[in-house]
Amino acid sequence: MKQLLILSGKGGTGKTTIASAFIKLANAKSYADCDVDAPNLHLITEQSSQPMKTDYYGLPKAEINPELCIKCDKCRQNCRFDSISVDKKYKVDPFACEGCGVCKAVCPVEAISLKPAVAGELMLYANEGEVFSTAQLKMGSGTSGMLVTEVKKQMKSEIVNANLAIIDGSPGIGCPVIASLSGVDMVLIVAEPSISGISDLERIIKTAAKFGTMTVICINKFDTNVENTKKIEALCKKQRLTFMGRIPFDSNAVKAINNGRTIVDIDCASGAAVKAVYNKTMKLLFEEGGGLRS
Repeated sequence: MKQLLILSGKGGTGKTTIASAFIKLANAKSYADCDVDAPNLHLITEQSSQPMKTDYYGLPKAEINPELCIKCDKCRQNCRFDSISVDKKYKVDPFACEGCGVCKAVCPVEAISLKPAVAGELMLYANEGEVFSTAQLKMGSGTSGMLVTEVKKQMKSEIVNANLAIIDGSPGIGCPVIASLSGVDMVLIVAEPSISGISDLERIIKTAAKFGTMTVICINKFDTNVENTKKIEALCKKQRLTFMGRIPFDSNAVKAINNGRTIVDIDCASGAAVKAVYNKTMKLLFEEGGGLRS
């Protein structure tokens, strides 16, 4: 099964809009939303059943037993995250605690323990030979990269008759993006013709290059700044990256998304352009030995 990951260097480029269109065009039976901080692919892809939900446990959180605590203050003094405060009793702020265990190690009376903490929720939609894996990280929780890995494992755990898996990744270049990149066959980067869009595009290209993953580029809302669009195309040529095409700004796309539909469900300019990008991407992905690697 080929895995296509759709990324963007920054938020707001239209990555999820394009990912949902690809899922619809491919009639994909296996797909995932790895933007665990703010998942929204489920808003566009219709699901006929309720998801199977599983608690995700991240790093443990420290907990102080007030009956054993002798108020020596060593835990508070050694906590580099300022998560321990004292007001008659010593207590730990679970939102600030990183679960490093230093407080537990320095406590002379073993009054501190590390307790498992729910950091998010995994959701799996599996029905009629189709699987959709996603998750939601709790506010203030970390380890988003580990949760992304679990989302991908969950998607692969359900055996479906599919030759393609489409993964909607996270914006940026952080831990969730790195976890998303692991093991995929191709990365489609959705670029935006803005100053910040070009800067972040360069960063995500470098990140993908570390994995030796085949990387291709498309430009969304290209007509909002034709000058910067030409700069992105020149960048692709300079770095020998395959350019998949341009997608215009389209107010009809906004209307489609607001109605819970993909841009290929309606007759619009952006939908037609995405179909061309999709066809070119699939041809390269399934063409043996095709494409240039970043």
